[in-house]
Amino acid sequence: MKQKVYLETSIISYLAGRRSKDIIVAAHQELTHEWWELRKNKFTPFVSQLVIQEIQAGDRAAAQERLLLIESLPSLSLNEEARELALVFLQKKVLPRKAVEDALHIAVATCNGMDYLVTWNCKHIANAEIRSEINRLCKESGFEVPIICTPEELMGG
Repeated sequence: MKQKVYLETSIISYLAGRRSKDIIVAAHQELTHEWWELRKNKFTPFVSQLVIQEIQAGDRAAAQERLLLIESLPSLSLNEEARELALVFLQKKVLPRKAVEDALHIAVATCNGMDYLVTWNCKHIANAEIRSEINRLCKESGFEVPIICTPEELMGG
């Protein structure tokens, strides 16, 4: 059985976005394209209602391109269980209040038993400084947190 991967919004944005002039962002975009082409089919990828909501924002044509990328992917619901876990992250100040969507991404992936959460959001999601606290709070709530990583970390051996 393939492992389940939750694709956070930044992954879809990097796939559909114009190539950045910033060399770091451009490298992340290239790695994301490489993962999508070479590795995506080794997993069962998922998005969520939150990802869909976020990628619909902004320029209509760009939003349509982003939506086309995920049209065949299953979408996880933003259920009460995930909302409650996200609230724990915010109440315990693991994530700042302004990062409510980031808390929800982690919670949705966790509550739905994903093996991986793939993101380029290294400020509030793929952040080594908060990872142990996220793990602890998830375990206290009866969940096992997915491995939170970037596409680069999920390229295989």
